[in-house]
Amino acid sequence: MDEKEPLPVNQSLKGLARNGRRNQTPEERKVWYDYLNKVKPRFHRQRVIGNYIVDFYSPKLKVIIEIDGYQHYYEENKEYDKKRTEYLESLGFVVIRFDNTEVKKRFPWVVNELMAFCENRAKELNITDYNFMVEG
Repeated sequence: MDEKEPLPVNQSLKGLARNGRRNQTPEERKVWYDYLNKVKPRFHRQRVIGNYIVDFYSPKLKVIIEIDGYQHYYEENKEYDKKRTEYLESLGFVVIRFDNTEVKKRFPWVVNELMAFCENRAKELNITDYNFMVEG
């Protein structure tokens, strides 16, 4: 998908996305407030893309970050996640996933993985104006 072309958005999901921003899980809140809201290029949280709401995404990096709870490990949800990821990838996004336990118990590792992943992605896309290091 051309970066100038607007993303498909199911308008009926916008209220759910807004509610998701107001009621993030503790793990999503930690990733957002302790890391993602401080990096450059900018990330957005709980946004509608097509018929899906993604946890975090960077339009410039074309990266989607998902923080998965236990429900993602049920067989019926694995197929849904696979189709969802295929759709998002068809729009040119790269999807990276972490589970809640990783965020809770290994947050410094999660941040290091995100920094390396996003830096590599920026280099792939020839983006030079970025900062994935945060203080604190």
